[in-house]
Order: sequence, then C-alpha cells, then structure tokens
Amino acid sequence: MSAEADEVTGFWRELGLPGIIDVHTHFMPKRVMDKVWDYFDSAGPLLGRAWPIEYRADEQTRLDQLRAFGVRAFTSLVYPHKPDMAAWLNEWAADFASRTPDCLHTATFYPEEFVDSYVDQAIQSGAQIFKAHIQVGDYHPNDPLLHPVWGMLEDSGIPTVIHCGSGPAPGTYTGPGPVREVLLRYPRLPLIVAHMGMPEYSEFLDLAEEFDGISLDTTMAFTDFTEEKTPFPRSELPRLRALGDRIVFGSDFPNIPHRYLHALESLTRLDLGDDWLRGVLYNNARARVLPRQG
Repeated sequence: MSAEADEVTGFWRELGLPGIIDVHTHFMPKRVMDKVWDYFDSAGPLLGRAWPIEYRADEQTRLDQLRAFGVRAFTSLVYPHKPDMAAWLNEWAADFASRTPDCLHTATFYPEEFVDSYVDQAIQSGAQIFKAHIQVGDYHPNDPLLHPVWGMLEDSGIPTVIHCGSGPAPGTYTGPGPVREVLLRYPRLPLIVAHMGMPEYSEFLDLAEEFDGISLDTTMAFTDFTEEKTPFPRSELPRLRALGDRIVFGSDFPNIPHRYLHALESLTRLDLGDDWLRGVLYNNARARVLPRQG
C-alpha cells in the first residue's frame, strides 16, 4: 500500500494540490458489496473480458487506502436494483457518513411509491450527493414517479452521479436520449454523468454544452482497460478541454481492474495541461459538488 500511496500523493503534490476529490467511489453494506463483487467475478461472458477487483478488502482497509492516497473527499455510491431497497440503503449511507467525516453523505432512489418521501428525508438529513444507476435499476429516468425527485434535486442543487451511458453493457434505457428528456423538463438539474457517458462520449458532451448543470466524471475513461474496446475519440479532445470546469475525477474504487495511479496517469496522457488536471482532480468538484459544505 505504501509504495503506491507515495506515487499517488507525489502525483497531486507535483500539481500543487491539497489532495484529490473522488466523486465516484463505492462503499456499501457488506452483503451488497459482496454481491457486486460476485457480479464482476462472473461478468466475463457479458463484458467480453475478466474484471478483477484491484482493491478487494474489508471496509476499514479500503478507507485507509483512500486516505493514504490523499483523497480528501469521496462518496459511498449505493444504488438499488429493485423496489423497497433504496430507503434502507439511504439509512445505511447516512450512518456511514456520520462515522466517516471525509465521505460525502450519499443517497439514492428508485421509481416507486413514496420515493419522493424518502428522498426529501435524505435531503433534510443532509445528503450531499445522490446516485442513479439506469442500467442496473432498469428504469427510465423520466419515469413520472421520479418527476418530484428531479424537481427537489433541481431546487436543492444537490448533484446526482448518474450511470446512464451504455457501457460497459447497455441497458433498456441507457444512452443520452432518456436523460435529455429529463433535462428538458428540469434544465437546471445538476447531473454528473458517470464514466464520461461511455461509449456515447460525444453525445454526452453535447448535453454538457446544452445544459449548464451537466458535469462528467472520468471514472475508468481513458484507462488502458477502457480504451481497448471503447476508446475516447481524440477528435473530441478540444471539447474536453473547453469543458474543463465540468469534468470531475472519479475512480470507481474499489471495483477497478487496475491501480488507482493508472487512472491519474491516464488523464496526464491526454496532454490537456496542468491547469486542466488541477480542475479535474480537485478544483471542479470543490466548486460544483461541495458548495453545500461551505
């Protein structure tokens, strides 16, 4: 752990940063995390390749690892795959945040009866970020049951990390079209498009140019693992640079098939400059994700 930690901390110190803000990390109840790991362990036929979990360890070891890397704020992105699951995940995440001060208070939702009630409760209890997973949840983001939820999140300014791209595996409602339906109804909604929207990179950059509330996280984008099958088009690098204040760092820790350092080095290979890197690794999330912290 210490050798890699030294490399990671050296990376951000050389940029003159106080650390890293990682908006896309996963901490979950143990039985849920175990099921997620089981999925990745057996997902080879679906994904077309093995997906080893680089940081498979107990919860405290994973926390220690992020802190050793100098990650100053991170998330406990939880998400339901069926009804009657989101509310108790929110209870767990609220407790986790209360005992883990460097973790942003995270919450989630699902299109179901009373969703507006438990989302409002999460907001009132101090939720700082939400997670929506369109592929796993298999729901349309513009489901009428979610209209009050999006309205509350638009009004509160609390961002939602939304896995809505069609990678690594497509879902019934993934892709930019369903998300755009939501944004036409709630144009100020702050969304963080996970994984840069892969593989529909260009289309999600279009949404970011059209709607000011859209950010994109770098989670697993640009890495060797992703570039092998769904490379980011180099013709879009000028737009990526122009949208520099809307790009935030995410890692998918601990569920990544590569070292944490590789995600950072992959950003450097884009050759978009140190100012761009400083924004992505810390400053943009500080401005767009953490303002409710003061």
